[in-house]
Amino acid sequence: MRRGAGTRRWVVKVGSALITNDGRGLESDVIGEWVAQMVALRARGIDVVLVSSGSVAEGMSRLGLPQRPEALYELQAVAAVGQMGLVQAYESCFQRHATHTAQVLLTHEDFSDRGRYLNARSTLRQLLRYGVVPVINENDAVATPEIRLGDNDSLAGLVANLVEAELLVILTDQPGLFDRDPRTDSAAVLVEHGRAGDPTLEAMAGAGGTLGRGGMRTKLRAAALAARSGTPTRIASGREPDVLGRLLGGESMGTLIEPGQAPLGARKQWLAGQLSVRGRLCIDEGAARVLIESGRSLLAVGVREVEGDFSRGEVVACFDPSGTEVARGLVNYDAGETRRIMGRRSERIAELLGYVDAPELIHRDNLVLMLD
Repeated sequence: MRRGAGTRRWVVKVGSALITNDGRGLESDVIGEWVAQMVALRARGIDVVLVSSGSVAEGMSRLGLPQRPEALYELQAVAAVGQMGLVQAYESCFQRHATHTAQVLLTHEDFSDRGRYLNARSTLRQLLRYGVVPVINENDAVATPEIRLGDNDSLAGLVANLVEAELLVILTDQPGLFDRDPRTDSAAVLVEHGRAGDPTLEAMAGAGGTLGRGGMRTKLRAAALAARSGTPTRIASGREPDVLGRLLGGESMGTLIEPGQAPLGARKQWLAGQLSVRGRLCIDEGAARVLIESGRSLLAVGVREVEGDFSRGEVVACFDPSGTEVARGLVNYDAGETRRIMGRRSERIAELLGYVDAPELIHRDNLVLMLD
């Protein structure tokens, strides 16, 4: 199945065992090879967002620790040390190709809080517009719940939602998902294709290794998260030569996990799950027609009345002049700011508020029609 050809935005996740040679320190040459592949993707018109594990493993190597610490404060300290080396390695390799990078540290709270979600989304989109490669890691040094329960596979799945990736590539030290553990059963068969959320796939998955917190189960969980926005996931060996270029060329490698729905339907479903309405906007006929017929963003100029007390990033409902709810979405300005800019053109937002967060009141990507 040719998933990879024709896509325009990929999230690439690299595991700890790969970049640290199973814990023996960062391998700059290997990192350099993957960076060259990502640069080649960009040259072919693909936006690349990199999610990389390895901070704890690199910290262990730098500090000479023989095994992963157990105490949370020890893990946090080790992650902080290792993050310096991890970012330095990527920055150095990308700079050889005249490509800028940006470090972005996220926690699951950045996805659960709607305001922070929009901030992260806007920042990543702008970085991609600048031609920068975001290098994302979980903020292990401070995110106590995540360092105990989270993993960068799941983070990659959430990032795929955030940037609306057309493909999530999880590079691991295994060829993909097998029906049985290939380390103990030589008759194990590679699963080439599956469906996100299929319980039979999870039954096949094993636990993680010493360095990483994941394993195939977390990779399947990441695929399920990515599928919420209609993003397929490819789990493949990072040790295969030119793995990213071959995937772009349509070569079937590793395990492909398909979403259950097309991207548009899946994203609407995901947004619908976020819709606890905190306010309402009364919009004019022109704005309602644009939303329904053209699928465009809601601009402040089309708003006639604002009800409720909502914050930026919360959900508001949009009603046409007849009182029919036509849409809901994540609003880019709070209730007070929306009242100040309603009925005004986007070019006047800076004049009225003293700043511009976004030209749209609700971006079309964060809006779902209620008439479907």
